[in-house]
Amino acid sequence: MPWRIAAWAAFIIIALVLAWALTKINGFAFKKLRKKRDGIHIVFLERIISLILVVGFILFTVSLLGGFQTVWQTVIGGTALLSAVLAFIAQDVIKDILAGIMISSHKPFEIGDRISLEDGTNGIVETMTMRHVVIIGVDTPRIVIPNSRINSMQLINYSYRRNDRSVAFDFPIGYGSDVALAKRVIKQAVEESPVSLPGREDANGRPCYGPVYFLSLADSALMMRTTVYFDRQTPAEVAIDDINTRVRQALTDNGIEIPYNYVNVVSVNEDKGGDK
Repeated sequence: MPWRIAAWAAFIIIALVLAWALTKINGFAFKKLRKKRDGIHIVFLERIISLILVVGFILFTVSLLGGFQTVWQTVIGGTALLSAVLAFIAQDVIKDILAGIMISSHKPFEIGDRISLEDGTNGIVETMTMRHVVIIGVDTPRIVIPNSRINSMQLINYSYRRNDRSVAFDFPIGYGSDVALAKRVIKQAVEESPVSLPGREDANGRPCYGPVYFLSLADSALMMRTTVYFDRQTPAEVAIDDINTRVRQALTDNGIEIPYNYVNVVSVNEDKGGDK
């Protein structure tokens, strides 16, 4: 009957509006929550609840229109077939969702952390959906990686359980250079950088910058290393560019050699003809 079709249409529209309103309320509530306690598990939980609300309203609407018992029997009766279809078609989706649950539970990284993956991908974690982790790379391209893939890879987290981020720098100096002077020059250049922060504590518990270490005798240089800390909001490329520029100029100004790789060639002349 026309009146019944109209009633069903009105009911569907009301249900859709109600579902939309609840998802908006869910998003608003989580937005307020993130201001107090942000984290990758909060982002993932918001996505899961939104999905549950949508799927729940679809099943509820269909059950009322077709009869709850009929829909329930259909679902139960088709469980084997549904499982087979999901196993074949949606296995990647299920793997990504389960991997997302693992990531949000164990938190190997958080929103805003700078990470480097074993395949060479590196950047800042922007967000995580039910299926993907979104990473901001150099010059802001977005790298979208499935949760199941990133969950199975080894990664380096430069911001793990810290409010700042860090990068290790290696600076080669010539074999004839004054090591003590080089340490002071590099340390001063780092401290004068507007992007660097004191990320360590000295023996008295006061904030300080990272020390400079003389780590190795390379083939053509003495290798110096220091770790630079900077704000989470500062792009790593900006910090690396500033520190490299400042340290190179400081070493040059102080007469400290920045060596090139070179090879010594020894020529030996032998008189094969003997005495004549």
